[in-house]
Amino acid sequence: MHPKRHLVQLHILKVTGESVARTKDQVAVEEPLEIRLSGENDGQRFDQNVSVTMRTPGDDFELAAGFLFTEGILRTRDELHEITYCVGANKGAQQYNVVRVRLKPGVSFDPQRLQRNFYATSSCGICGKASLESIRTLGCIELPPDMPRVKKNLIPLLPAVLLKQQSLFEKTGGIHAAALFDAHGNLLSVREDVGRHNAVDKLMGEQFLADAVPLHARLMLVSGRTSFEVLQKALAAGIPFVAGVGAPSSLAVDLAREFNLTLCGFVRDGRFNVYSGEARLV
Repeated sequence: MHPKRHLVQLHILKVTGESVARTKDQVAVEEPLEIRLSGENDGQRFDQNVSVTMRTPGDDFELAAGFLFTEGILRTRDELHEITYCVGANKGAQQYNVVRVRLKPGVSFDPQRLQRNFYATSSCGICGKASLESIRTLGCIELPPDMPRVKKNLIPLLPAVLLKQQSLFEKTGGIHAAALFDAHGNLLSVREDVGRHNAVDKLMGEQFLADAVPLHARLMLVSGRTSFEVLQKALAAGIPFVAGVGAPSSLAVDLAREFNLTLCGFVRDGRFNVYSGEARLV
């Protein structure tokens, strides 16, 4: 198994009106990634499964680091010793769907910090108030009240800039993207994945591993809707400005307003809505 297999080619039947033709198509790969955390806690070694996520292979180390950072499990780059693929029992072969994140010696780990990962999702029954409270206890970075300052006529231009860099979306039409811009609209980085949260984690993981957080002067654009989880990850990285091509959820708006994060939605066709933090728009 190769860790960089983003696409697969399939034989399909294409129907157009009365016309039927056999042809080939490319689809985005979706495979599970198990993230394991290992280290030493009170003199006892531990190695435990933290999460299993369905993702597009590639940038797996960034995905693992970004997930652990945005979920509050990793605080700083200095806590991290190494990230590796696990070696399986089958002749020592690399298991490219299992990643192990090793903490540095002396870095303690509280298993209670994992609890939030299992209920802060849009598919569960936990109320919005409990989800917001979990963000407060996570200790998110305080956002600067007056930066970045972004010209309002710049916002509608960003999706086209992102689309030009979405190589996997161009080939499959079925993949999400997250991008980081500076206040002048210069594209800094893009990550793609079948999961919108994974795309954000890959982007945040890249910045975390580069020891570039907090990202107070940056703007993040996502190719789809902006959910609670997307906003939570932005807050963890100190991003004050988030825009989405799609709609925000009500809880995402609540979160943005509580933490004074600028949130824009429906950024397309030369227009957009501002749901929070309008003071950062020039």
